Amino acid sequence: MRRHLLTAAALTAAALTLTACGTTEPAADDDKAEKPAEKITLTDASGRKVELDGPAEKVVGTEWHEVELLVSLGVDPVGVADVKGYKTWDSAVPLKNVPKDIGTRGEPSMDTIAALKPDLIVASTDLPPAAVKQLREVAPVIEVKSADAADPIGRMNKNLDLLARATGTTAKADEIKKTFDAKLEEGKKALAAAGLAGAKYAFADGYVVSNQTSIRPFTSGSLIGAVNERLGLRNDWTVKGDPAYGLGSTDVEGLTKLSDDVHFAYIGNDGDKNSTPFTGTLAQDKVWTSLPFVRKGNVHRLPDGIWMFGGPESMNKYIDSVVAELTKR
Repeated sequence: MRRHLLTAAALTAAALTLTACGTTEPAADDDKAEKPAEKITLTDASGRKVELDGPAEKVVGTEWHEVELLVSLGVDPVGVADVKGYKTWDSAVPLKNVPKDIGTRGEPSMDTIAALKPDLIVASTDLPPAAVKQLREVAPVIEVKSADAADPIGRMNKNLDLLARATGTTAKADEIKKTFDAKLEEGKKALAAAGLAGAKYAFADGYVVSNQTSIRPFTSGSLIGAVNERLGLRNDWTVKGDPAYGLGSTDVEGLTKLSDDVHFAYIGNDGDKNSTPFTGTLAQDKVWTSLPFVRKGNVHRLPDGIWMFGGPESMNKYIDSVVAELTKR
């Protein structure tokens, strides 16, 4: 990281120099010459005003939530953190180009980003302030709060609108939100028609680390938890979630507190062998196998590749999968 910080300023200077030396050709017809784009002034999640020369086209994303929003808006980011990971966990909204891998989500490479000469960097507020400061030396930065347990769906939509304004895609954002609202209503009606209005439901993911199984309950403050409630399902988790992502923490013993008739759903990924404990280590665990909802067959694995912290398009795929799974005969 230190190497990245030390060399970023030099690369930034080089990038600015190259930009300044760009050639210009006389317009073939002055009457048809395009007018300069109007400047765009935004206030990002940090409260900072960000001014852009016009709609951003060469955009870098440091977090998958923001990358998915850009892709949904029709903006193909030139740089993405952990491209392999995104492709593994967010195949529901696939990348449509071949972006440069800029490093990890928590520690992006300043060298790599500067070399891309972006006109906008979209960074999560989860990034350390020192890293964001370095990014601002490369290009304008919009900080996005990736999650807010106080209003998960509202936050997602605000983030979509912010990036839409920055990229000149507000009409597309309106279309995405309208489709998402319609999907929620469609899913709610389908579950109600199947007699599942108010059904007890608990969504989680799980990981095996050092032979220990950890389970993360998605409380009402999580994005998926909020979607579930809009679908008319009743969240059966009683654990407290964190103030940003609404995620709790428990183990297999904690699952004994769930209702006997709960529908338990999860998303894992075959591309990450540590993310499927429910069909792995727990399959031989007597506490797990003796749980009433496990014995009743009310455990539902939803499709891989739906990013649980994504945007409206991931949530549309999630809604489709929940409705299909709970209503299948």
